[in-house]
Amino acid sequence: MKFLELLSNVKHATQNQKRNELWDVEGILHNQTFKFDLRPLKNNAKQGSFITKADKIVYDIKDEYIVVDVEELHKYIKEDNKKVVYLNDLLSNLEWNIVLQKQ
Repeated sequence: MKFLELLSNVKHATQNQKRNELWDVEGILHNQTFKFDLRPLKNNAKQGSFITKADKIVYDIKDEYIVVDVEELHKYIKEDNKKVVYLNDLLSNLEWNIVLQKQ
């Protein structure tokens, strides 16, 4: 199952929005509208930016999608002055995250 199939009212970002606002798709998940960063992992890492307009970052892992709140992630990174974060640490240290099983 593709992540987009889990959303309703899907709207794709324009090339300008992808480049300047750093989000890929907008849609409704759990009755709320969010902008999602769907960029894939590269070399087991995902780069981010503090200027993103995305509300959530989606990690596409083998059997699941992990959705992390961007604002909370940025706060976590800034408060602890982190340069590298690990997904397992995010799952245990951030309050807002969702793990969605692929079917």
